[in-house]
Amino acid sequence: MAPIQTQWTRLIRFIAAETAQVHYGQPVDPRLDVGLAAWNKQTIKAYEISGSAIDPTAQVTNNILTVKELLSPLSREEMKIVRCLGLNYSDHAAETNMAKPAAPILFYKPLASMIGPNAPIFIPKVAQPVEEHLSDYEVELTIVIGKTAKNVSEADALDYVLGYTGANDVSFRKHQLTTSQWGFSKGFDNTTPLGPVLVSSNAIPDPQAIPLTCTLNGKVLQDGNTSDQIFTVRQTVSFLSQATTLEPGSIILTGTPKGVGFARKPAVVLKNGDDCRVWIGNGIGTLINPVIEEGRYKAML
Repeated sequence: MAPIQTQWTRLIRFIAAETAQVHYGQPVDPRLDVGLAAWNKQTIKAYEISGSAIDPTAQVTNNILTVKELLSPLSREEMKIVRCLGLNYSDHAAETNMAKPAAPILFYKPLASMIGPNAPIFIPKVAQPVEEHLSDYEVELTIVIGKTAKNVSEADALDYVLGYTGANDVSFRKHQLTTSQWGFSKGFDNTTPLGPVLVSSNAIPDPQAIPLTCTLNGKVLQDGNTSDQIFTVRQTVSFLSQATTLEPGSIILTGTPKGVGFARKPAVVLKNGDDCRVWIGNGIGTLINPVIEEGRYKAML
């Protein structure tokens, strides 16, 4: 099976100032941290891409548009399913005093949980007070599947990857630790940022050498590398495809390194007014989201 070849290298989805419509594009500046630039309200120019994010034949045009609002690289309608791995970094398993899993720990997220860059992470009343419910951050490299995969070997697994982006797997530990199933505690509406850039798999030949960090209110709390993953991207895609069809647009969050809030002494929690930033290397960039608590956020507006 041949790898997916895209004409674009870095894809963004955005509302254009010129049209007030949603477009796909490739940033004109190949070195620009698009997420950081959007947060700082810098001018971002992009070559319009004809076609969708999950269309490998999409073409980069010469038409230049201005980003008015940066969105997640894929819309909720383009995402087929969101599958996530838990405890996939050795150092994270150690800090939580949990054994390394013998097989990938899998959970799912509802599409309604997914948000884009700059959108607020919404902490619902069912997860308040935050000091009790331990609202938490998790920087994660995220895989986007680009062609139908089933019973894929590890050797061929990367051929099915369209590209990579970032995510913040916001979690609510009190709910998480009361059950062995994590879908509820990690699936509340508007709690999982995705983005800011989708980088083609052609530009990332080795997904096991990508640095990633999480910064909360200016303090770096996570600083890891995908080389520490227990199950590599190849292993993850292969495992999840066994007897299971992965459709184009399937999203896979691959776990988080050490430094999460609830494992700290004292615990660090996400709270109203926080500034949470996850950064992924290799051109993906910074995904920035403010935090609001239901019932309190109106005071900030």
